[in-house]
Amino acid sequence: MIERRDGGVTMERARIPHGRYSKEFREEAVRLVTEGGLSAAEASTRLSLPKSTLENWVRAAKKGKLGEIGKSHRPLTELERSWHR
Repeated sequence: MIERRDGGVTMERARIPHGRYSKEFREEAVRLVTEGGLSAAEASTRLSLPKSTLENWVRAAKKGKLGEIGKSHRPLTELERSWHR
């Protein structure tokens, strides 16, 4: 979820098991760094995400390969998603 407060942007989400993140979440996280003016450290703190993960996504995005990340993971089942809401 994206919340805007006082012109700032923050994203909040429940912990996802085994580091699974949606394509949309990865894209928005990268945008916070590439277009939002946040450092990877600041954005990763706001997102409760490892800084190294976000840095990997930013590098992949710059190479046009962000969409390839996570393709090998099976989607979460509805039951798995409900545990983390």
